[in-house]
Amino acid sequence: MPATASSRITRLRFLLRASLRGPHVLAFLPALALGSFWIGGEGFLLAVTLAVPVLLAASGGIELPSSMGAVLTRNPNFIDTHGAISMSDDALGRARASSMYTACILIDIDGIEILEERFGDTTVQSARDLMLARLRTPLRKKDRAVRIGDTRFMVLLGPALRLDLESLLQITSRLQSVLEEPASIRGTTQYMTATLGFCSSVRLPDAAAGRDMFEAAGAALSDALANGPSAIRAWTDSIKAARIARQSLRIEAARALENGQIQAWYQPQICTSTGRVSGAEALARWIHPERGVIAPHNFLEILEEDGRMPRLGEVVLSQALNELHSWDKAGIDVPRVSVNFSMSELRNPKLVELLKWEIDRFELTPQRLGIEVLETVIAQTKDCIVVRNVAALAKLGCFVDLDDFGTGHASITSLRRFAISRLKIDRSFITRVDRDEDQRRMIAAILSMADRLGLETLAEGVESVGEHALLAQLGCDHVQGFGIARPMPADQLVTWIKAHNARIAEAPRLGRRSS
Repeated sequence: MPATASSRITRLRFLLRASLRGPHVLAFLPALALGSFWIGGEGFLLAVTLAVPVLLAASGGIELPSSMGAVLTRNPNFIDTHGAISMSDDALGRARASSMYTACILIDIDGIEILEERFGDTTVQSARDLMLARLRTPLRKKDRAVRIGDTRFMVLLGPALRLDLESLLQITSRLQSVLEEPASIRGTTQYMTATLGFCSSVRLPDAAAGRDMFEAAGAALSDALANGPSAIRAWTDSIKAARIARQSLRIEAARALENGQIQAWYQPQICTSTGRVSGAEALARWIHPERGVIAPHNFLEILEEDGRMPRLGEVVLSQALNELHSWDKAGIDVPRVSVNFSMSELRNPKLVELLKWEIDRFELTPQRLGIEVLETVIAQTKDCIVVRNVAALAKLGCFVDLDDFGTGHASITSLRRFAISRLKIDRSFITRVDRDEDQRRMIAAILSMADRLGLETLAEGVESVGEHALLAQLGCDHVQGFGIARPMPADQLVTWIKAHNARIAEAPRLGRRSS
């Protein structure tokens, strides 16, 4: 467009805004209202009457009363995801109109949530305001920074001629340094960590929209968070490929859960006194028709993000109880099957009734079912529903196993409060226990505490004969791990148990060390 034409349009816009500025423009509102009623009836009349003052105010034509302005703008420092995408669209449009570039930077602050537990909501809001003020300090006037979540912030850079990887890394590093400076809050020094992910419009296709830039920055931030605190990641082709693959896996996982591809496999647990099978843990495995067996860490997180963990729990529980019933009919002695329960399942107010129905359906007793609850759940939960459910299941007769014991800092009071039956000692304490004196002392202390509290013990992650033998000598009640058997389908477990029983009938038993 020629410069003269552009300048004429600019002057015309200026004159139009000037002519509409001021409350006198509302003198035309009755005429507009009457015309709108004649054209479209009452609905159109109402829309025009309410919309005109707001549109004029948004364009700077009139100033609304401060109270009305507050209602319209809400909190100018906080926007939701929809607003963030709209802002990204605007930033991308302004940059392209100037033949320049922009970038979206997403930041996650670690340390704010801890303040809520210690000081309450008011202090947390002050901390958020402080982080936002710090974030805006090094930015230019045309850059924008807002909060988009409890601990998440967004920066949109104004149009720039050069936004390559090197310059963006410098910008993000500078932002991170400012955010991570010590903060004085309620008379104490607090240290926050900032993790950042960003995407420049340079790396986006010409047809990309603001949503694409925002989601690409979000994917980069997710990658940064997966790599530890204070990480910075840029949107790259590898992240793009991983994101596409993850989305494909997400769709497939949802289907697999309903079409029977996700199945319960079983890992046997051995009694150290008798050497016989004392139970089996049911573990989810995805049997993909093309990729084979997909490990749990590749799909459990996806199912949790999609809110499908309760459905997975139903599938595994039903299969496990069905197999236990089948083993009883076949004369295969498996005293108990244990099933992992997620936090979302434990929050279900109908959980106890559901389990009662499932146990009765397969003609079993509650004592045949073990409920595995992570120690982190026990240590951190304040949810009364979770406490009531676990207590009710224990009262029903189910065995409650505290999984990954030693990683969640559960107190002795918590062990009593949740009616724990058995401690599953985390594998980190078991590794090299037969060769590491410090590990041995730690295990001895755990076993001594469990004995005094009247709790059974199970060591998970046993990978060698030496570890198995020493744990038996120290008094650990049960063992489980790859050194004994890997998880396997139900039919293979039957074969394994028959072979195992035949071996222990012929071999000397692993005994405990006499006191």
